[in-house]
Amino acid sequence: MARFEVKLPKMGESVAEATIISWLKNVGDTVELDEAIVEIATDKVDSEVPSEVEGTITELLFDENDVVNVGETIAIIETLGEPNKSDDDLISLEDVKEEVSAIEEQVEKTTEPTAIEKNSTSGKFYSPLVRNIAETEGVSMEELETIIGTGKDSRVTKNDILAYVKSGRSSTENHTKNIEAIQTNQSKIKKEVSSNTAMPVSVNGEDEIVEMSRMGKLIAHHMVASVQTSAHVQSFIEVDVTNIVKWRNKIKDQFFAREGEKITYTPIFMQAVAKAIKDFPMINIAVDGDKIIKRGNINLGMAAALADGNLIVPVIKNADQLNLIGMTKAVNDLANKARKGQLKPNDIQGGTYTVTNVGSFGSVFGTPIINQPQVAILALGAVRKVPAVIETSEGDFIGIRHKMFISHSYDHRVVNGALGGMFIKSIKENLEAWDINTEF
Repeated sequence: MARFEVKLPKMGESVAEATIISWLKNVGDTVELDEAIVEIATDKVDSEVPSEVEGTITELLFDENDVVNVGETIAIIETLGEPNKSDDDLISLEDVKEEVSAIEEQVEKTTEPTAIEKNSTSGKFYSPLVRNIAETEGVSMEELETIIGTGKDSRVTKNDILAYVKSGRSSTENHTKNIEAIQTNQSKIKKEVSSNTAMPVSVNGEDEIVEMSRMGKLIAHHMVASVQTSAHVQSFIEVDVTNIVKWRNKIKDQFFAREGEKITYTPIFMQAVAKAIKDFPMINIAVDGDKIIKRGNINLGMAAALADGNLIVPVIKNADQLNLIGMTKAVNDLANKARKGQLKPNDIQGGTYTVTNVGSFGSVFGTPIINQPQVAILALGAVRKVPAVIETSEGDFIGIRHKMFISHSYDHRVVNGALGGMFIKSIKENLEAWDINTEF
């Protein structure tokens, strides 16, 4: 029998940890190759971790709701394959492990490091990695609580505790002062929060209290954080899409027969956005403190509805390199995955600009909140038949046209009104220049 360690896989460039939602297998269960063994959740998406081998689960190293870092071992599977080492080598290795354990026990007795509990007396959560580092370095729970965390919800990260240890830690006198300062600061914060907190909601016997879903809480947190981070400004413009409507109505059946895909307005709009971003690359940026990061790729986020009513933003990678057929396939594929709950972590990573279609719910226009760390987001309003003035060489006439509004929310810290306005004007010009005789 061989011992295989199941590790938490990398799930995107910005995802460093995940929460165990539920174990799909128990100790003693057999697993097949590529069979899912655990369901996990990041702040982006829920996913399943499949087994890379066949065998029997012998250990589950984390409980449900535990937070696990990428690369950590979460389970042990015994496989039917032979170990790489000979029996003599294994016995020798076990002897070495016993000697190492004996030495470690002796060192522990000498240094007497303080054991760190999973949760502090104040209720703070510390990951297994942070607790292990604290035990190794002899950092007490009292000291640990004085470290200001930079992680999500002010959680202490690996880098936080390593920086604390590297700095030489605190003397007893300074340590006491730090605790007193933190307690004083916490008291001030509580007073400020209590003075700014909304009045409690009165609940009577006819009301129903519904717990927010985990994703709902995450969305709420991200929306508030975005408004607090970016100075939101909006620009609006009306677009005549009559030629696009007529063209789609003319070719949609032929398109489906040839490509096996339904063509909507969305891929046409996404192409126009990608072209405008190439013309105005300073829309395709992110802010990191006092620095601006110019993104090398144009990756368009596409807000899509989930089955439970929440929204998620899958990403079309290198959107500027896709023709209309490729864009249509990408849009339909991500929309179908979102509806069926089949999006993978990589499907929602790396977006540089986001488009949301508020018109699908009948809204004429909206003022969307920026998807951090991006600096702008576009909302597509409903396409409507409206009376409009038509200018011709023979004079002006009133006619029926298909029109829509597009709304552009942008971060006024780095995008001024001129750039924000010129960007959506460029999209308008791209859409209104659509040739009704375009081939696909």
